[in-house]
Amino acid sequence: MNLNRKKIISEFPWINEKNKFFIISADYDGLICASFLNHFLNWKLSGYYDMQKLWLSEDALNNKEDLIWVDLNILPMKGKTIGGHIVSINNETPKGFNSSCNPNILLNIDSNNFKNKFPLSTVLFLIWLHNIKIKDEFIAKLLILHADAVWLKNQHYSNNMLYWQNVLYDYNWNDLFYNVYTKTFEKKIDQILYSEMKEIGAISNRSKLQSKFLNIQSKEYICNPDWDDDIILKLFNIFGNHLGWTPPTLPFITKKIIGKREKVYLSEIKKIGLNKFIKKNKIFSYAVPSPRIFNYTTFKETIK
Repeated sequence: MNLNRKKIISEFPWINEKNKFFIISADYDGLICASFLNHFLNWKLSGYYDMQKLWLSEDALNNKEDLIWVDLNILPMKGKTIGGHIVSINNETPKGFNSSCNPNILLNIDSNNFKNKFPLSTVLFLIWLHNIKIKDEFIAKLLILHADAVWLKNQHYSNNMLYWQNVLYDYNWNDLFYNVYTKTFEKKIDQILYSEMKEIGAISNRSKLQSKFLNIQSKEYICNPDWDDDIILKLFNIFGNHLGWTPPTLPFITKKIIGKREKVYLSEIKKIGLNKFIKKNKIFSYAVPSPRIFNYTTFKETIK
């Protein structure tokens, strides 16, 4: 099966509209999406969400019914989202995701076929959707493939990566992934990209995946908008310098809402039923990060 750009944009026209307000995941993946959307669509970054806390600007509060949630999946019916988490369980997808542009939903992939889940990053999905050619510069390629550790997934889940490159047809994926599965590429991502990320403080965690040749663990960055403005700005400037994307303006946060994040076994959800579990616990967002785990977030306070 192939996905068609025009059909997706027709179903989710807001993806192609300009001057929208949006919230991002509070991590590297969300930040690179913010740069893309600011540059190509003039969207205005209006807040962050780290699956437990919400940081909101006045723009977010004043446009809460028209916000777009990027690299995220939220349940409220009016919440438009674009992200790549698995959200369907036993072929059950809550109505709140009818407005979610999610490759897994578009291909009817649920928790039972986890190995086929969308392996690319949200920024790569956006790049494909808008058919954007990445700048012909090696570090530009590194910056893109660093999002969601796509370069490592290409090593560990090569069959699924090839499958999705065929699903998202009419794009020069061979150019992007050329020589990625090599010892030379691993050296460069470690010596060039990770060195720069470390220098600006944009490394907070390591992922479990290790590279095939040099056993390099992927480095991750989860930001805290309470005090990471300088790091976020440095990343935006790096994206601007190497990708040619106009750096977004940082949102002035006026409201912070703290929720509660929980983890349960997926088997419990299957026993109860997804929609019943969501209704009972008043869930705001959730994800299925592995075949056995269900992570979800609840808020006592609503966005006002």
